[in-house]
Amino acid sequence: MPGMHPKSSFLVGLIGSGIAASRTPPMHEAAADAAGIRYLYKKIDLTELKLGAEALPELLTAARRMGFDGLNVTHPCKQAIVPLLDELSPDAEALGAVNTVVIRNGRMTGHNTDWFGFAENFRRNMQGAPLGCVVQFGAGGAGAAVAFALMKLGVRELTIIDVDVAKAQSVVDGLSPRFAEVRLKVGRDVAAAVAAADGIVNATPIGMDKYPGTPLPTALLRPDLWVAEIVYFPLETALLRAARGLGCRTVDGGGMAIFQGTEAFRLFTGISPDPDVFFATFASLGG
Repeated sequence: MPGMHPKSSFLVGLIGSGIAASRTPPMHEAAADAAGIRYLYKKIDLTELKLGAEALPELLTAARRMGFDGLNVTHPCKQAIVPLLDELSPDAEALGAVNTVVIRNGRMTGHNTDWFGFAENFRRNMQGAPLGCVVQFGAGGAGAAVAFALMKLGVRELTIIDVDVAKAQSVVDGLSPRFAEVRLKVGRDVAAAVAAADGIVNATPIGMDKYPGTPLPTALLRPDLWVAEIVYFPLETALLRAARGLGCRTVDGGGMAIFQGTEAFRLFTGISPDPDVFFATFASLGG
């Protein structure tokens, strides 16, 4: 059939630590079933294998030799993998982090779909939200991708706050040259930054089951703020619960996890999957 991808079967893997409960493999496999292609998604769990990121060169060689079509990469490998690849997409280069590797004819190209996941989730759920001034909490692995997404979405002024000020500064230094029209700065006074903001984003792990709490005092929230979350386990974090209680517009982290996955699937297969299949699978896996 014209326009069909020449391949009808795909072998993909996820490399990371503690990924036993990851929803990514079942989401991808369900989307492939719906698209009528064969797709096997293997978990390569460094915790189970008792390995660290130093095993990446060996694992990449194995994936190449065994005919993998692609890999997703998560903690603690997103930065460590960068120098091991043949080339990087502009987005992955800008972020210095890779979560998706496409393998074609033995060549490995690194992409970053995390920023796309956040941006697409925001676009679909926050139409018309004011983007003049945004405060982002967290400058870790996901933080750079979220900051990149916010600037792509059109935020005019972005303040990054992290308990590790040097981390926040490195995100600002890394992304400022690429977005000359955005005022990007490190924030130190949480109350003042939030008071001046249109919206806030949590890009820290705080709010996850294993890191309970909120990234800022909930007393600083007010009804005209919008609040975006990247944590999706649980889907309703303490921050979102407090924000919804005040009547804030909110968006949870589930969509980011889903849309980074739909974009990775497209990169692996050349086929744009049905996001509804990803959503249905994600929801069926609980949380």
